[in-house]
Amino acid sequence: MTDQAVDTGGVRLSGKAPAERQFLGRTRELKELLADIERAGLDTISGRKAPRARVLLIAGRPGSGRTALAEELVRQVADRYDDRVLRVRLSESDGTPVPIERAARELLAALDLPTPAGADQDDLSEALRTALADRRALLLLDDAVDAEQVDALLPDSPDCLAVAVSDGPLTGISDVRPCTLGGLDTKSALELLTRSTGSVRVTVDPYAAEGLVEECQAHPAALTLVGGWLAARPKATVADLAKQLRAESDESTPLGRAFQLVYASLPTTAARTLRLLALAPAGLVDPQTASALAGCSVGGARSALDDFVRMGLLRSVPSALPQYEVPGWLHPTLRTLTETHDRPAELQLARARMLERTVRLLQSCRAITETDNPEAREKLQGMPRSLRFPSPRAAEEWLRVRRPALLAAVRLAVADGELDTLARRLMSQLVRTMVAHFGTQAAAPDLYGVHRLVLDVAERRELPREKAAALLNLGDLDAQTGRTGQALARYREALDAGRSANDPYATGRAMESVGGAHLELGDYDRAADWFGRALAQRLARDERTDAARLYGRIAAAQTFAGRYGDAQRGWRAAVAGYRKEGDVASQARALSELARVQEYAGRPEESLHTCHEALEWARRADDVRLQAALQLRLADTLEHLGDPASAGLHRGAADRLLEEDPGEPQRPDDTEHGANAYEIRSTSTKD
Repeated sequence: MTDQAVDTGGVRLSGKAPAERQFLGRTRELKELLADIERAGLDTISGRKAPRARVLLIAGRPGSGRTALAEELVRQVADRYDDRVLRVRLSESDGTPVPIERAARELLAALDLPTPAGADQDDLSEALRTALADRRALLLLDDAVDAEQVDALLPDSPDCLAVAVSDGPLTGISDVRPCTLGGLDTKSALELLTRSTGSVRVTVDPYAAEGLVEECQAHPAALTLVGGWLAARPKATVADLAKQLRAESDESTPLGRAFQLVYASLPTTAARTLRLLALAPAGLVDPQTASALAGCSVGGARSALDDFVRMGLLRSVPSALPQYEVPGWLHPTLRTLTETHDRPAELQLARARMLERTVRLLQSCRAITETDNPEAREKLQGMPRSLRFPSPRAAEEWLRVRRPALLAAVRLAVADGELDTLARRLMSQLVRTMVAHFGTQAAAPDLYGVHRLVLDVAERRELPREKAAALLNLGDLDAQTGRTGQALARYREALDAGRSANDPYATGRAMESVGGAHLELGDYDRAADWFGRALAQRLARDERTDAARLYGRIAAAQTFAGRYGDAQRGWRAAVAGYRKEGDVASQARALSELARVQEYAGRPEESLHTCHEALEWARRADDVRLQAALQLRLADTLEHLGDPASAGLHRGAADRLLEEDPGEPQRPDDTEHGANAYEIRSTSTKD
């Protein structure tokens, strides 16, 4: 059996977990919280319908068991809420508030709802409220920093319940029900101590055990630490430990004294490893991260992390892969210790080792997906065994589990400001790896944030080429989510950056993207003009395939503008370009577009002839879906010309083709040279 986390009155003990989840104490607090759920709110008492979800607040210092109590409350009432329990943490491990935008995005993802890349806080909060408006959902908002965070995520539904966990009151939220935590009751505190030490040492000297509980003020995290200390020293007595704590009593808190006791007992190497965990992104640690920070083997790091869990210094995170969490109460203490015991250069070196290891893991994670690439396979085989994944599935699972920590690592690396070279490599590998495993669309919300960080570094380091790339990527994501005006501004800025870098790819790509944005905005003349500028550059560089595609994009803009004569010339130029390059599939699609424009121009006979030609090239390209679409277009044209019998034959041919390929038939204009164009269909039989 693997080690699992067991909930206690505020901490999770790592050990052999019993069959069922255990929770200690807090009987009175639980009873009050359950009663608060049933109690009528102020709006109900005044005769008004509650406009929003009820909020229960569990307040207490980190380590007091506030999250464990919230989880137990959620467990007991979850069956009353049919539409899922949603959890989100509202502060980083160092206490920094999590942006509301990110929290709302996580909750929407938990509901399996789309989260448009680049959407702002207001849009995402509104989307979340809309999604929860007709649901009975239970929200656990952990580690809330202030009332604004909680308020922005509250559903506008009285059938929902929000359980917030915070250090103190959430002033500004009406009718909030607070529950403030102190220490555990004596019986529960003794039981918590017994779980670590065993029953013998507690039962043989119950008065000493009660004295130890009193010395710790029944604080759950402090009791866990002293229990772990006793468990590692079978010959030590509870009375001796209580005397030692009493003798060392100073102005620090019971938790602080308990930690100092445990920390002082650690070997030098283990103490240093523990301190360096303050650098772990998002407070999430795995053996690879700990190994890189401490400069030790992965196996040694795993052993040290497991020891820390047994001591109550870390928590095991339930996951498919070994992962640990630095408790919120411990992080500021470790940060202070690193500033005292470690030189800044040593900390920077540890951070650089961690980022370098992360880059190499991402390279391995991506390379294992490139099974057809001999160079990737050779590079993968050249990596140390500890960095290789056994299968693509294992690599993807690692990427999913470590995703929050990887994104946090990027944010921290960029914020550092002195590791920009590593930060750039890390961001590049993260983008490529996420696309390889999840696809561009699925990864887009995360990629948007990464591209913004790339832009920050590029501007800080005055790197116009990377600035142009980041702006192009951000513009593409803006355009995909309907923010065309914002995309246009980014594309224009990318064009300036590309020109500054003398980068022909970036400038050509930016000009084409500016044209695409104008096309989307309905400014067809400007779209054609910008496509023409991009075309001139492609022709000057003898980039024939791209030139053929741009002829098609110009023709698409001219079609929208109703300039069918110019559009036909554009598509013919595209057809000629693809023919010279030997691109049969693209030639077939360009011919199909030419046939469409001829139909719009009132030349059905020419359209019919061109459509037949396109069909022949589609057969040569073995493009079944395009063949089916062309057969349907032929049927429409023949009906237009008064030949329903022939039209029926072509429809039958399309049906047979679709039986071979049951996917949706590809419309002739759903191609790369018409990707930003919407098909123009006339419903009038007079055209």
